[in-house]
Parts: sequence; C-alpha cells; structure tokens
Amino acid sequence: MLRPDRGRSAWLAATLIGLVAVSAAPAPADAVATTSLASTVEPAPASREEIAAAVAELIVDAMSAEERASAVVMGHVGGTDAGALARYVDDRDLGGFILMGSNVPKDPRGLARLTDGIDGEDGALPPLVAVDQEGGVVSRLAWDDGPAGAELARRSPESTREAFDARGALLEAAGISVNFGIVADVGTATSGFIRPRTLGGDPDAASERVAAAVAGERQHAFSTLKHFPGHGAAPGDSHSVIPETDMTLEEWRAEHAPPFASGIEAGAELVMTGHLRFTAVDDVPASVSPEWYRILRDDLGFEGVAVTDDLGMLLASGEERYADPVDSAVDAIAAGADLVLMVAGSNARTAGDMADGIGAAVRDGDIPEDRLREAATRVVTLRVLASGLLDGPEFDPAG
Repeated sequence: MLRPDRGRSAWLAATLIGLVAVSAAPAPADAVATTSLASTVEPAPASREEIAAAVAELIVDAMSAEERASAVVMGHVGGTDAGALARYVDDRDLGGFILMGSNVPKDPRGLARLTDGIDGEDGALPPLVAVDQEGGVVSRLAWDDGPAGAELARRSPESTREAFDARGALLEAAGISVNFGIVADVGTATSGFIRPRTLGGDPDAASERVAAAVAGERQHAFSTLKHFPGHGAAPGDSHSVIPETDMTLEEWRAEHAPPFASGIEAGAELVMTGHLRFTAVDDVPASVSPEWYRILRDDLGFEGVAVTDDLGMLLASGEERYADPVDSAVDAIAAGADLVLMVAGSNARTAGDMADGIGAAVRDGDIPEDRLREAATRVVTLRVLASGLLDGPEFDPAG
C-alpha cells in the first residue's frame, strides 16, 4: 500500500516462522517451514489491519523492554545525509523519524532517496517516516502547491478529498508513511494562529472536510488528526505557551469534538494530542493527561496510535514541570500516548535519552509493562502496514 515490497517478504517470513515456532505448541520443523505465512496467525484475521496487529504482537513479544521503549519514540535531527539519518534511527531502533524542512532536498527524487536510506537494510522493519504536510502555511515539500486550510474551507468537501488525494500521492512517491497534516481544530474567532490552517469555521463544516481529507489521503499515507482536543478552543500559540481554556466537557463535545469524531470514523490511523490545557477537565496539557487519553479512547472510540505534539514545544512554556523532555515523554506514555515526538531542541542524544527514561520508568513501576507493550504494539502495527510486507495476495482475506 504505502511502500512497495523491496525484498522484505523473505525477512518477514523468516521472522514470523521463528516467532511462531517459539510461541506456539511444538510442531515438526518441516510443517512449520512449509506453512503459508498468512496462516501462521490463528484464527485467520478478517483484514490486513488485524493481520498486521497480530504480526506486531509477535514482534513486540520478542522485543526487550529497551527495544519497546525505543519503539515508541519518534525523533529528529537536521540534515540531508541519508546515511547519518539512518544511523541516528538505527543506533537506538527508534520507532520513527520526522522530516523537517532541513531534511528535505530540493526535488522529489532526492527526497525518495533520502527516505530509502532511512528505511535501512532489508533485514529490519522500517521505521515510520513522518512529515507535517498540511499544504499552504505548513508545507515541507516545496512542490506541493495544492490548496489547503482556509482555502479548502471555502470550497466543497469533495475539493478537500481531491486535494489530500493529490497530497498523499506526493508523500507516497517520496516514501513518507505518516502525515501530520489534517488539522481537525475548528477555526473559531478565538483560535488565533491556527485559524488559517483549519478546514472549517464551525463543527459541521470542519467535520465534513476532515473526513474528506482522511478519505483522500489514507490510501497513500497514514492520516493524523491534530491537535486534540482542539486548538480552536484555547487561544494562544502552543509553540511558546500552553494555551488554556475553562471550557466544560459538555461544551467541548458539542463544539470541538465533532471533527475528531468524524476523522476517526473515516479511518484516521493517528491522533496528535496538543499541549492544550482544559482546566475544567484536567489541570495538565492534553498531551500528558490520562483523562484526555481516556476520552479519546472511550468516548470517541479511537483505536489507533495516539502521538504527542512535539514535546520540545513544552520547553518554551517556561513551566518548570515541563522543562525536561525525558520526564514529559515518561508522563505522556504513562498517561496513554503510544508515540512521543521530539523536534524543538532535539540533538543526536535526545531521542535515546527519552527511550532510556521510558525504559527506566517501566523498571521503576512508574509505567506499567502492559502500557508500554500496548503502545509499542500499536506503533509496530503501523510499521508492518507501511512496510508493504502484507501487500501480497496471500494476505488479502477476500483473495
């Protein structure tokens, strides 16, 4: 789907046969070796997504605690040296890498070569490669000149679907598996800097276009809804402060939840939690709030990957409790995040330090082992799907 099979099918077959041989009841070696790959997971799941989740469980079961901690970190360093970026990811087996402007070459072919390098060798599961490609105001790919944000808000929902279909195709061609690109915030009068990036000025308009954006994009790249629970409710720029509102949960459900619910129903694979403080719900930002992750899961029914906004942004708030991104990463995973993102202030060691901190928190009992396993499994599920390893007809339940 997202990444053509480049010879990794043999790796997956070997990995699964080995994992199943260890985890299943004893069976003759020749029987294990000749069993079709699709039938090694019993009972046979009904969809590629369920197959991927079952595969991910096997992979995560075989990981050490340290490897699971690294799998839930998405890091960043600058530069366009594919070898250096690959080493940065591989040295700690990070779950993903986010491309910023400094990582993007001048042309699509150069970017494809760069992401091929980050993917690494055929003997390893590729990391998630992400980008903020909303189009318009927030655009890392200079060759994406399609409509975005407020311009799409003035057009029909079908125009939004077409725009994100085209945008997603650019990402797919570049080897990018995750787009942090669908702004599900409502463009209210108090939404400030986010308003030109939103897809609608009221919940109904935003909901229609958010669902359309997911429908257009998700055949090419994994879609992310941001910034949950909604920047439109909390004035201020979360790059420099922690925006705050006293909006009640009931008001939020009516005015700001609908676009997220619509995008989730349309199939968005990720939701990005914002550094937004809703004091009537919790006194900590949503990105580190157990209550907001509970609402996301229980009230909105989201089952995919919950990723934090850039934890480096919290440093600029000046609040002492968020001065250490390692502590913020631990708090986020403990609260319910599956993937922690670090960009601002990141260096070659930061992501590894975050992984170490998460691993230590598990050993100390501050993060339950099952919570880390759950998070890692969700992330690895996307990595399996993005790798193209399940694109063969043997994994098509309808085939």
